Amino acid sequence: MDIKDKNILLGVTGGIACYKSPGICSLLRKKGANVKVVMTKAATEFVHPLTFETMSNNLVHIDMFPKVSTSAEVDHIELAKWADLIVIAPATGNTIAKIANGFADNLLTSMMLAERSPVVIVPSMNTFMLNNISTRRNIKTLADRGYHILGTKTDLLACNDVGDGKMLEPEEIVDEIDTILRKKDLKGKKILVTAGPTVEKIDPVRYLTNHSSGKMGYALAEEAMKRGAEVILVSGPTSLSIPKVKNFIRIESTEDMYKAVMDNFEDLDILIKAAAPADFRPENISDEKIKKEGKEGKMALTLTQNPDIAKSAGQAKANQFIVGFAAESENEIENAKKKLENKNFDMIVLNNIKRKDAGFKSDNNQVIIINKDNQVEELDLMSKVDLANEILDRIVNRL
Repeated sequence: MDIKDKNILLGVTGGIACYKSPGICSLLRKKGANVKVVMTKAATEFVHPLTFETMSNNLVHIDMFPKVSTSAEVDHIELAKWADLIVIAPATGNTIAKIANGFADNLLTSMMLAERSPVVIVPSMNTFMLNNISTRRNIKTLADRGYHILGTKTDLLACNDVGDGKMLEPEEIVDEIDTILRKKDLKGKKILVTAGPTVEKIDPVRYLTNHSSGKMGYALAEEAMKRGAEVILVSGPTSLSIPKVKNFIRIESTEDMYKAVMDNFEDLDILIKAAAPADFRPENISDEKIKKEGKEGKMALTLTQNPDIAKSAGQAKANQFIVGFAAESENEIENAKKKLENKNFDMIVLNNIKRKDAGFKSDNNQVIIINKDNQVEELDLMSKVDLANEILDRIVNRL
């Protein structure tokens, strides 16, 4: 992640949402960032500076003219120079107005006049304040200036009004920061990722499926989006939160997935087949629940073959780059190479499904990557998010 080793300056202003700001600081530190905090005096009425000093492992900056100075540096200039990114959370209506109109009456706003790095504004205020014509104009001014303005949520607010204006959660804010800091090496590329299992109905209550959780495909889709790609995610049933992709297509059966892939294939630059679609489906689907009575302890189910999505895409390929996945339990590399050739893939990612600490349902994976030139590369065990970026790095290099 690009957050690691970045210098992030967290500005905290005087709103009740201050209680969430230590969580932002903590998450940034856990992801490897260096964090310094600038608080307005109003913010110190909500959260004690010692909280941020402990979490950031840095002195908290509050006063424009501190009574005791540890250096001859001019704080508002040096802090602006130090930062790779500035995030103001919460950003009150008052502070937004000051920054939009060039006021510099405290350390934070003075520093903002000297800023030279990306800026993230995280609004938090009463819904009527947020929708006031002055606030909307000020937010537009900052957006036109190139600042990243995050949204707010509709909820019961601290003032007991119900409406827009609630600050995003720390996890959402840090995720946006991560996206902003990413290298955009997939900008201009259109990528379709398939993810999860498919479901093949037997009757109204039963179906055939597999153990795929969708975690690998979702990680690939989200990381590709963060790196600038226009992403279509075609997903079977999962319990995962939907990433902020350009287009999310929920499907059930392999035939549904086949149609979604082939309908979009012509316009793609990259297809990543991370799903586990069922190879077979019941030949006949019962309209009524199948009863066990009269089956004498056995029931035969006749299966018929589903369309081969990977092979169809490989046959239709023009200039698209296709990445396939292979889940194997024996002769892994030999079987993966056959699949690479038979499906006309450019790269294949091989999972050993016997490994207990990786693969299906796990947050981690350990794979072997084989490309069209027969180069075989074995990667270490890592999180699926990290693996997604390793795979995307290799796609970028191949392209």
